[in-house]
Amino acid sequence: MRYSIDKKTGNKLSVLGLGCMRFPKTLGMIDMKKTEAVIMASIDQGINYFDTAWIYPGSEEALGTIMEKNGIRDKIYLATKLPSMFVRKTEDFDRYFNEQLRRLRTDRIDYYLIHNLPDHASWKNLVGMGIESWINDKKKNSKIVRIGFSFHGPAFEFIKILESYDWDFTQIQYNYSDENFQAGVKGLKKAAETMPVIIMGPLLGGKLSENLPTAALKTFRAMDNTRSPTAWALRWLWNQGEIAVVLSGMANPAQIIENAALADICPVGIVSEEEMEVYDNVKVILSESNKINCTGCAYCMPCPCGVNISGCLAAYNTSFSLGWYTGVKQYVMSTGIVSVKRSNADNCNACGKCEDLCPQKIPIIKGLKQVQKRLEPLPIRIIIGIARKFMGR
Repeated sequence: MRYSIDKKTGNKLSVLGLGCMRFPKTLGMIDMKKTEAVIMASIDQGINYFDTAWIYPGSEEALGTIMEKNGIRDKIYLATKLPSMFVRKTEDFDRYFNEQLRRLRTDRIDYYLIHNLPDHASWKNLVGMGIESWINDKKKNSKIVRIGFSFHGPAFEFIKILESYDWDFTQIQYNYSDENFQAGVKGLKKAAETMPVIIMGPLLGGKLSENLPTAALKTFRAMDNTRSPTAWALRWLWNQGEIAVVLSGMANPAQIIENAALADICPVGIVSEEEMEVYDNVKVILSESNKINCTGCAYCMPCPCGVNISGCLAAYNTSFSLGWYTGVKQYVMSTGIVSVKRSNADNCNACGKCEDLCPQKIPIIKGLKQVQKRLEPLPIRIIIGIARKFMGR
């Protein structure tokens, strides 16, 4: 297994990490036998970064049980996340954290994240509850070793959060299908100047491994008919030196062995110019389904009304290229279902400032109306409303 170095601590992090959101299930419940096989196969392959979260049903408890049973706690770097969307008062920090220690059967969290900070306002809300002194106390007492945040939102908000605190690491969604989505390549490069960057969603929930358009598959195979779509997606990421760990929600030992072997042979700079042209061609194929010709340059932002314009348009296009459900999920995450103030298309007041700034001269106001119609039908609005009420937003 190849490793990256956390320069602040000297920790050697496996470039392939185990994402623990989708442990194997039987009849809707985590299958402990199969999950144990996944975890132990990961250890055997040299994977040492394990990522879970409070809101992954049963994940923390399953991981804690299996770690304790097999005595592997000190063989891994354990990452989990504060469910910031549920925090209402200062006392909630300890309430959630102590329960996570209990679930995970550990006395410390190596890499602790503030889960899904969508914007700077959400971070400031936590600051107002005293989270900075709480973090300092936990680090002083070695309960938290490293503090970071995961992010879903526009790039300019990512930079604001990045510059608002002395973070140790961060986690972003990033893949070859849209390198300008959310934090994007700009956010990646900025963060990597001072901290490790962990990548989630490398396969876009499996869409880049199992549901590529036929023309995209043919394009990849014309270059190398032995390489899987998964391999193409992971190679693109490991080619970039700014990336410390790529998380993969591997479901069985075979996938772990395959991906670990791939990690070994994909050092930084592995992708040739010819192969980069193949990625570009595949992205063109994916973009052919786009209904709005947005490049994600974000010159139109920030919007005076707080709309995440590029995120809205990107999700709209994804709903055609990779499926409506994927587009809705991307839209909901990008427009801050858990943020203090949502940045969805409905916020637009048609002032036209964005259209004046757009180098592509896209009719953005019309586009946002299309976004709202397709990605915010009544059932979705009801679900979002219930979720925000439950989270006190």
